Amino acid sequence: MPRLEMPVIASSPKSQRNPALDFTKGALVLIMVLYHWINYFIGNEWGYYKYLRFLTPSFIFITGFMISNVYLSKYAVTDSRLRKRLFARGFKLLAIFVALNLSRIVIGPVLGAGVVVKNMLDPGHMFAVFVSGNLPVGGEKLASFSILVPISYLLMFSGMLMLPFRLYRYTFHLVCLLLLLSIGTLGWTGARSYNLEFIAIGLLGVVTGFTSIERINHVVRHSYLLALVYLCYLVAITFWDAPFLLLVVGVFLSVAVIYLAGASGSESNSAGREVILLGKYSLFGYISQIAILQIMAVSFRRLNLGIAGLPISFLAAFALTVASVDVIDRARARLANVDRVYKALFA
Repeated sequence: MPRLEMPVIASSPKSQRNPALDFTKGALVLIMVLYHWINYFIGNEWGYYKYLRFLTPSFIFITGFMISNVYLSKYAVTDSRLRKRLFARGFKLLAIFVALNLSRIVIGPVLGAGVVVKNMLDPGHMFAVFVSGNLPVGGEKLASFSILVPISYLLMFSGMLMLPFRLYRYTFHLVCLLLLLSIGTLGWTGARSYNLEFIAIGLLGVVTGFTSIERINHVVRHSYLLALVYLCYLVAITFWDAPFLLLVVGVFLSVAVIYLAGASGSESNSAGREVILLGKYSLFGYISQIAILQIMAVSFRRLNLGIAGLPISFLAAFALTVASVDVIDRARARLANVDRVYKALFA
């Protein structure tokens, strides 16, 4: 049931941080390490990608959830700072995406990563990256960090919707429905836009975020029912792959399962606290893991360790991603300049 009251500015935003939500984001980052490791060390021919396709839309869903459940608890909908923050954060993510990929074009050939790096500035490639989101697979690599594009669009689009949301409390519900109908129409014609699908899933996250945390906690506590439904979902994608409808179902179920794990005493042990910390730095962790894996892919190829290098490379990628977050967290606590740079880029 959506909350109908208008949000107000919280008196103590930091106290409202939800460890289970941070755990969910952190766990998604760790699963993303597996996804990217498979990309770099096994390849696109791996036959089980359909079981990991929930990852990218889950990040975008969580972003949307935070817009309504977190941002709107800190700012009143009439507060202009909310729109400015959403626009600023979205623009920064888009700028980070462009900067990282321009760097990749320059550094990639130097590293000799073995991946064909296409010119992202080609008009056709720019359309694929920034409009449709239909990036090719295989050797052609138009862009890395592509998740940042739909997330940035979602943030800026949500900032725009805050204006009509002042007058009509179901603005996000209505726009989400229109996007879903547009996706259905495209599918009927045989066309598809991944960016449109991701933004729609992000708006589903916004709509879900209007539900109180207490209600969400009550729903996910039905662990046996959740496990049964998730098993049915796995069977469904085994037979029918992961079309958009099943992808949406997978996002809701996967996020719910991870959130339940985070709500079940994740702060009481060191591993859980580490995952929560990773969730607080989810964007940094996402970027650092790709940089780590790209360097490792080149290094392990030159070492030529064969099949023995696979478990070593995975454990190293996993450990280095966690270590990078620990390093930045300690550096921020001790060095004011590092903290300022981090906030300028990621906050």
